[in-house]
Amino acid sequence: MNYLAQGPRVGLRRLTRQDRAEFLALSRDSADHLARWMPGAPIATDEDFDGYIARFDGPSNEGFVICRRDTGAIAGRANLNNIVRGTRQDATLGYCAFAATAGRGYLTEGLRLLVGYAFAELGLHRIEANIQPSNDRSLRLIERAGFRKEGYSPDFQFIDGAWRDHERWAITRESAQGGA
Repeated sequence: MNYLAQGPRVGLRRLTRQDRAEFLALSRDSADHLARWMPGAPIATDEDFDGYIARFDGPSNEGFVICRRDTGAIAGRANLNNIVRGTRQDATLGYCAFAATAGRGYLTEGLRLLVGYAFAELGLHRIEANIQPSNDRSLRLIERAGFRKEGYSPDFQFIDGAWRDHERWAITRESAQGGA
């Protein structure tokens, strides 16, 4: 595999069109697992996948998969969205573990790799993640990845039929280097 970064158990690489079949199968199998946490409908069809991957053709969004190094199988996905350059150099992080691999630590390792890659290779200074307060697993994950809680955003995003509150977490290049 041609990984952008790799750790002991996972590698980080860009999502490609060749991932279509595996990605769609994982997404469909994870639809119930992710419905209450993820915005929009699941990525379940070829058209959905084409639209999803097209987001990453421009400079404002980057799409990645986190893969198990022992098998090469996709364990999760992560996006850097709404990348702002200039005096901000920041992005918003989106991510999910697929149901078959959730709770095994693959995403923790993968998000740490992504943070390092984003700061060293993409030149970002800050990455923000927004998580529903009731999503305990995701809150623990983002904290393990080195993010710190910064605030609370009421009615932040429309998910699963309602406007949902979110906690705002972030990491900067300096806090990552300091072992936050």
